[in-house]
Amino acid sequence: MTSAQLKKTIRDIPDFPKKGIIFKDITTLLKDPKALKSSVDILAKAVAKAKPKYIVGIESRGFIFGTAVAYKLGLGFIPVRKKGKLPYKTTSVSYDLEYGTDTLEMHADALKKGDKVVVIDDLLATGGTVAAVAKLVGGSGAKIAGVAFVIELSFLNGRDKLKGLPVFSVLQY
Repeated sequence: MTSAQLKKTIRDIPDFPKKGIIFKDITTLLKDPKALKSSVDILAKAVAKAKPKYIVGIESRGFIFGTAVAYKLGLGFIPVRKKGKLPYKTTSVSYDLEYGTDTLEMHADALKKGDKVVVIDDLLATGGTVAAVAKLVGGSGAKIAGVAFVIELSFLNGRDKLKGLPVFSVLQY
């Protein structure tokens, strides 16, 4: 599918989660078999160029695309979750949100020094969450070979927070 065709499968929800925001709803893309396959294929092609050992997926929609790409490329998958959701020893990073802070965690033994990873999430907005994940991954000694998204809201300049990391997005708004 072309970018224009993929964009038609994404539903805009005005004033969600608050007034003035136009939420990009990917559930309609996920429901469309051709759009889902195309999105995963495009992501996998871009990610393969980085030659990672693992895909790191950000809770929760990053799990959808990250595991599909990992499966397609024969790679392992590392979940990054919200605080308290992982059952083993974790490392964590806290970061600022628009109204407060949040904490993300990864199993302490998930990555080791020198592991090459690509981080996948559904959407790049301001870049704060992915920048936090980059700190978390970097703290393990692993190297981020790139970050990939289905959607990038370019007007929010999220790439600016990613300090030189290679960024790939399937769709840009």
